[in-house]
Amino acid sequence: MIYCVKCGTSLPDDAKFCAKCGTPVAAVGAAPSGPSAAPAAPAAPTIAAAGVQELKCPSCGAPIKPTFGDMVVSCEYCGGTVTLGGAGWKQLQKHTMLSLKVPDQAAALAAVRAAMDTGLFHHHAFEESKVTEAKLSFVPFWVIPVSASTTYQYQAAAASVGGTLGTMAAAEMLGGALGGRRGGVTVVPILGGPVVNPNRSETISGQYEYPVVAVKSMAAYQPKDYQFALADRALFDKKLVPNGTPVLNGDLGEDAAHNAAKAYVEQLQSEAAHKKHSMVSKLETKVEIADGELLHVPVWYFSLEHKGKRTTILVDASAGRVIRTFE
Repeated sequence: MIYCVKCGTSLPDDAKFCAKCGTPVAAVGAAPSGPSAAPAAPAAPTIAAAGVQELKCPSCGAPIKPTFGDMVVSCEYCGGTVTLGGAGWKQLQKHTMLSLKVPDQAAALAAVRAAMDTGLFHHHAFEESKVTEAKLSFVPFWVIPVSASTTYQYQAAAASVGGTLGTMAAAEMLGGALGGRRGGVTVVPILGGPVVNPNRSETISGQYEYPVVAVKSMAAYQPKDYQFALADRALFDKKLVPNGTPVLNGDLGEDAAHNAAKAYVEQLQSEAAHKKHSMVSKLETKVEIADGELLHVPVWYFSLEHKGKRTTILVDASAGRVIRTFE
């Protein structure tokens, strides 16, 4: 099945012209057919050129009007989603969501209170704060499957300490020998034995389904090590979004999300190695990335003022947990 680039009508694979508006299919840039054409991997068809100001939703036919910079746009009528790639606009192959389980603002603020009042010196911080902004929206995240393997060297603590003590003892003996006699007897230390190499090598591996926020203006709110309850996700259904709750579009494409996920995972792998061993060197991480999916997550955004300082807190409105806090 192919789609008309002008009106979005679905057409047979052998169509030459659009049956609805008459646009030539060849103008869409269809791939050549015949024995000379190289076999291509199955992919979503291009439904519109990159520069169009309006296209048809491939699911319901309603108009979709991307604004400048949009890379991921969901239909406001049915939730069908299109994404912009190098060849133009295509239907998103996998679009999921987490359901809204904390629709009440007061319930979401309970999670905020618990996060702010943690610790002795933060006691009553929430009660002393003023909520200046509160809003709920479905925020898009690219969920990128990542496999990582990190090989590194580290210095074994026991070997290092033993070598240091041995060096100190030898130095003391040598200093005594050079300084004269002990009890009338000249002490000449004999330094020998095998040289111990304190360096060790180790490999750590990790499997991630890393969420990358698909809205560039929210990059500062990017989760670092927060994990969404992905086992609870389901295919996106616009009927599960409460009336009036915005479903945000994304301006970060999947290719950029792949690069971001790679960088974040490399950082996590490095931190894991440094937590396990204090002296790490020659660290090298190999990363494999698979095709991702778009996940819309209900997120409460709260802005609070406390003693002249502004704090921003994001709450996962599906799990009822704080995603990140910013001051």
